[in-house]
This record gives sequence, C-alpha cells and structure tokens, in this order.
Amino acid sequence: MESLNRMAIELVDEALDYAEELNIGGYDLENESTVLDFGLEFDGGIEAGLLLTEIQTAGMATPSYELGELGEASIPYVELSTDQPALALLCSQKAGWELTTEDFEGLGSGPARALVAREEEFRRIGYTDAFDLTALALETEQEPTAAAAEQVADLAEVETSSVFLLAYPTASLVGSITNAARAAELATFRLSELGYDPLDIVSATGRAPVAPVAGDERTAIARTNDAIAYGGRAHLTVREDADVFDSVPSTAAEDHGRPFGEVFDDLDWDFEEVPSDLFAPATVTVDVIGGPTYVHGETDEDLLVDSFDL
Repeated sequence: MESLNRMAIELVDEALDYAEELNIGGYDLENESTVLDFGLEFDGGIEAGLLLTEIQTAGMATPSYELGELGEASIPYVELSTDQPALALLCSQKAGWELTTEDFEGLGSGPARALVAREEEFRRIGYTDAFDLTALALETEQEPTAAAAEQVADLAEVETSSVFLLAYPTASLVGSITNAARAAELATFRLSELGYDPLDIVSATGRAPVAPVAGDERTAIARTNDAIAYGGRAHLTVREDADVFDSVPSTAAEDHGRPFGEVFDDLDWDFEEVPSDLFAPATVTVDVIGGPTYVHGETDEDLLVDSFDL
C-alpha cells in the first residue's frame, strides 16, 4: 500500500501553492516546521475545508459539498465516500492524537498518526506507515508552537523541518466542514469498536449538515457533534453479516435525544466521560454483499434546528 503521508503531502503542497485563493496562511516556526493556518487568523472557507478533509484522509476519500434544507433554512451538507475505509478513515482521518505540551493543546487527526501507529486501530488493520514527511491536522484555538512540532517529529521519527501542522478552531467554517465530513468515519469506527473486522468494510459513505459557525469553541463543539449524531447518515458496504449493526447509530446510545451541549455541561466538559456510543451518525445503512441490507437509527431535525439556532 502507498504511504498515507506521501499522498497527504502532495495535497499539503497544493494548499501551500494556493494559500491566498483558499484564504489560508502558511509560515515556518523557528525549528523549521511549517504551520498552515486554516481558520485561526485567516478566514478559510469551503474549498479550504474540503481540501483539509482530503488531507486528513490522505487523499483516499472524496468529499463534496451541496446545499440542502433543515427546518425552514437552507443548510449546506458535506458528503464523503471512500473505498478504503480502514486506511482513510481509521488510520488517517480519526481524531486520535491529543497533542499536549506546556504551551499548546490540540486534537490531532491525519496521516501523522500512521507513523506513530500506537492506537488499537493500527493493530486491528495491520498498518504502519513509513515516510520522511508528515502532516497532522490540529483542531485548536491556539497557534501551534515549536514544542508541539517537536513532539510530533519525535513520535513520528522525522526531522522537525519535515512536520506540517494544519491548524483550525472548531468555531470556523473549516471546522464545521471537516467535522461534518466525519459521519462515515464515526460509523466505521463504531462498527470496529463493536468487534467487526474493519478490513471487511469495503466502502463507506457519510453525509451530515454543516453546522453554522458558532461564536465560541464550546458551542461549536456541541453543534458539530449534534450535526453528526442527529443529522448524520452513513452507508457501509461490508463482506460479512453480523448481529451488531443495530448498535452502530447514535440512537442506540442511552443518552441519545439530549443535545451535546447539555451532555457536556453535565460532565463539566470532560470529554473522556462522554459515552463513546454517542459519537456516531444518526442513521446507518449496512449493505452486506450477497446478503441483507440493514437500516438502523433516525435523524432528529427538531433538535438540530434548536442546536443550530435556526
């Protein structure tokens, strides 16, 4: 299999070449690591969000953007499809790296995770990447620091000059777009957590509404999670039948029906305390090749209208 990081770096080069057109910015840190600002000091936008989604999935998934409806409002939706869900979604797109130093905190996703390969997904799939350049997308309110880049370089075993950090806040257009693009990833991850072999998932498609950009990070985090859990749809094509498909959508969670802002408040915004089964799309269709097709879950338009303040 081709290196996830090599494929992603080609897209990072594209972002650097068209930074002005994408309304993003790029600069070097003192240790020669490169930062791409997708929404901290720069506005970013639709195309920036779609390109960052491609980078997060190492170019192995196709995102698209279209206008839809929610309540009485016109709301954009993001759809993402891949024929390599194990690699594109679990080994790359999944936000599995909590990058923390004395001067920085951010949630990392993207192919840099595959150079470290310490998460359980990599053992299940049997994949570890090797490349001399790497990219990590960081969902954060802070500008990435040299210490953050050094931690990435150390764990990924590359030079600091080979590290590209792509930063954006949740409360940004790029944040809303990249999070809406996670419906397929979360369905794939949830099914894998239920014991299903991710290598038996042949293709995955997900679709979710793009949450209106909030004025603060907490509201943005709540809205973008609501967008998936109450408005997200996923379709998975799989090789083997199983009795766990009904547990994949968010409707299977005990706390389903409560907006994420309320759930987070009750848990003092301790994300580790949030039940993991809430992080899933509202509906999931599983098409077993040569077998039955299962449809589970339902969307909740009224909750989303309230969450989005429409």
